[in-house]
Amino acid sequence: MTKLEEIYPVAIEQTKQKLHGDIAHFLEKSETVRSYQDYIKERKTFIEQIWVNVWMNKASNDVPKKEKKLFLKNKGYETEGVDKKIINKLFRNEIRNIQPFNVIHWLDEQFASNPVEWEQIFQLSREAYLKRQAQAEVDRERNAYTFEVQRWGEKYLEKNFLFFYLNVRHFVAKQLMKDLKQKQKYQYIEPFRLEERLVEDGHFQPSDYRTVAEFFEELTGGVQASYDWGARTFEYETYFDFYEKRVMEYLFDLVSKRLVAELPENLQEEYKKLFQQELTETKLVEWFDQEFVDLTSECLEELSEEYLEDLLAIADIPFDVVTHNDLFENHVSARERRIEEERAEEERRKQEEARIMDDIFGKAYIPSVGSNLRYVLHIGETNTGKTHHALERMKAAESGLYLAPLRLLALEVYDKLNAEGVPCSLKTGEEEKSVEGSKHISSTVEMFHEKDYYDVVVIDEAQMLADKDRGFSWYKAITKANAREVHIIGSWNIRDMLYNLLEGVEIEVHEYSRDTPLEVEQKEFELKHTKKGDALICFSRKRVLETAAKLKRSGHSVSMIYGSMPPETRKKQIDLFNSGQTKVVVATDAIGMGLNLPIRRIVFLETEKFDGTRRRRLTSQEVKQIAGRAGRKGIYDIGKVAFSADIKYMSKLLEQNDKPVETFAIAPTSTVFERFQKYYRDLGTFFDLWEEFDPPKGTKKATLAEERDLYELIRGTPIEARFSMMDLYGFLHLPFASREPALVRQWLDTMMAIADDTEIPDPMIKRRGLEDFELSYKAIGLHLLFLYRLGRRTEAVYWERVREEVSDQVHDQLRDEVENFQKKCKKCGKPLPDDSRFSICDACYHGKYRRGHRGNRRWA
Repeated sequence: MTKLEEIYPVAIEQTKQKLHGDIAHFLEKSETVRSYQDYIKERKTFIEQIWVNVWMNKASNDVPKKEKKLFLKNKGYETEGVDKKIINKLFRNEIRNIQPFNVIHWLDEQFASNPVEWEQIFQLSREAYLKRQAQAEVDRERNAYTFEVQRWGEKYLEKNFLFFYLNVRHFVAKQLMKDLKQKQKYQYIEPFRLEERLVEDGHFQPSDYRTVAEFFEELTGGVQASYDWGARTFEYETYFDFYEKRVMEYLFDLVSKRLVAELPENLQEEYKKLFQQELTETKLVEWFDQEFVDLTSECLEELSEEYLEDLLAIADIPFDVVTHNDLFENHVSARERRIEEERAEEERRKQEEARIMDDIFGKAYIPSVGSNLRYVLHIGETNTGKTHHALERMKAAESGLYLAPLRLLALEVYDKLNAEGVPCSLKTGEEEKSVEGSKHISSTVEMFHEKDYYDVVVIDEAQMLADKDRGFSWYKAITKANAREVHIIGSWNIRDMLYNLLEGVEIEVHEYSRDTPLEVEQKEFELKHTKKGDALICFSRKRVLETAAKLKRSGHSVSMIYGSMPPETRKKQIDLFNSGQTKVVVATDAIGMGLNLPIRRIVFLETEKFDGTRRRRLTSQEVKQIAGRAGRKGIYDIGKVAFSADIKYMSKLLEQNDKPVETFAIAPTSTVFERFQKYYRDLGTFFDLWEEFDPPKGTKKATLAEERDLYELIRGTPIEARFSMMDLYGFLHLPFASREPALVRQWLDTMMAIADDTEIPDPMIKRRGLEDFELSYKAIGLHLLFLYRLGRRTEAVYWERVREEVSDQVHDQLRDEVENFQKKCKKCGKPLPDDSRFSICDACYHGKYRRGHRGNRRWA
């Protein structure tokens, strides 16, 4: 027997039951019996529909999908791959008229010639209806009564809140006295951290707590259950939780008794009449359950604001309403006076803090430019000769200073000027190269010193003003330059900001546009399309090495450039490309900052980059800065740009006007530290104030996150005590890769050695691979930063030679790394094909997948 056949008789029985119910509903409201014929005439359409509804719903819900599909297949329907909803719709349509149950015929058999049974149904239906009506009337009267009592109770509780609060206040005061004397204090942890055991922390000291709320935050040592979206969890209990339960229990008992005693006599009599029993406290608790909860919350809220000492003062005074009301009013008055005094004191404190903040920071970041200076702005796109023109003016001057954003660019200008017969020294944080008779210096921007005078100062990449961590170095150089003539080089989007900073002084502006236009290729780039003069851009060191290895295996000679590459190695890689020994460059966005290479085409292998926080799309400024390296003037008539994906979107970024720089970065100055030390003596407070300091409009603060992280390592140690604040901040501010744990350890060991007046440790040098060599290079760089800061230049010369050797080894290792590069599974190390899109092999992937499924079965 099929399920459809099985449910047919069940559907008939359900239909009969519904018909009996419909007859009862038809008859019950009439005082005299209506005829069977009247029923059929009035309800015929509805009656016939009852069977259809019952049958179709029963069949749809109870017949399995497999049987439905078989049924439809026998009717000539194709059901394989058909949606479940369509199957159900077809099935309902087909069964609608299968063996219909003739309800009219069945009713005629039952009642058409049987008036006695019809009369009996009428009598029973009528009696049930009248009984329900009577009960409904009683229920209405009881509900009206309950509503009236609740209204009275709410008014009573509101009117007598002070009475109940005074009782609760005294009850809690006695409990507080007891707990403070007898209970153990625990070291505080988050209430839900049950995995951490509580540690005893001595006895309570009432003087430690200003208000009751402060004491309520302490832990009782107990554990309680809580519910979060229906899920039961457990957490450590606080004294607020403990007192909430006690106060609620106390109020339930006190208030219910008072309500019964105070309930007007007419309401008590009416209750007896309606419910045939005496009104009890239990019934009132049931009616006023939510009001008790609200009253508890109001009392606890009031208690939390009270001073703990006030409650302890009344604990031993026997309760009397008048006495305790007088005490409460005195305490409230005293509390209001005390709060007003505290507010006034807080306001005085805030005003004093504001005055101190203004004294420390207020005037430090208002632009102040010497009126006798002449500024020359070189504004334009990348690769337009801006830097060349500014350097020509500097070379012609008797003395000059070039300020670069990168050590590599400072080194490039140093080599260029000396090669052209202009003696030039080099000064960066990690090295100093003095050239005899030189009056020109090539330097990184952080090494700028405002007291040194030059005929011409050249400040490169001025749009770096907006950099949140380094921008202040450009601000200081631009506004504090001590020179006859200052040349500032920047992109279009920095022009308005420079006008604002240099308001009121003589400005000469030179604007530059590209002579070689950029052309975007409309075909998506693939690695097989690589040609001589291409620079392929990706955004990680690993991707650079991987791409270079693929190109080398396909016959290309390749140079590489990425951010963590030593500048000397980068220069060698650039020289190989410039001299034609390599035909292709694979680089990160490090190529976009001031590097002039004979690039025919820039190719973006990626359109997203990881910025240290998240992976994001490239910005218009980033695309233009990099793409602008294509089409070296004097070599190519046109610069080409290609993308591996998103050509339409990336082309729009290339065409967009850059959003003007609207803010520049600010950082602590020596003047700020001098003013700070008039009031405070530790850097921890300085970092706190810097965080609170609201920077002037148009500026943004350097985060000082790296400096603060380093400070936390030495806070409260002999290292902090050993140095003046300015000297200590100078060591915290050393420009090194502070995200490298090994370098942070080296920094800390060196600081300890200086503090202990012992020999500073040599940097650790490892030679096991490219990453080790690069880390060793950075370690030597950090060591040199310390040596130059300590004035130990003789030692620095030795370590500069060692670093140069390491740089050569990086260059050699880079060649070996590319030649032997093999993409490998990060799980098992098995070689992967060059064109693999994934970082793990198929075997590891499927093994993980199977383990995941086994785990699911285990938890099922």
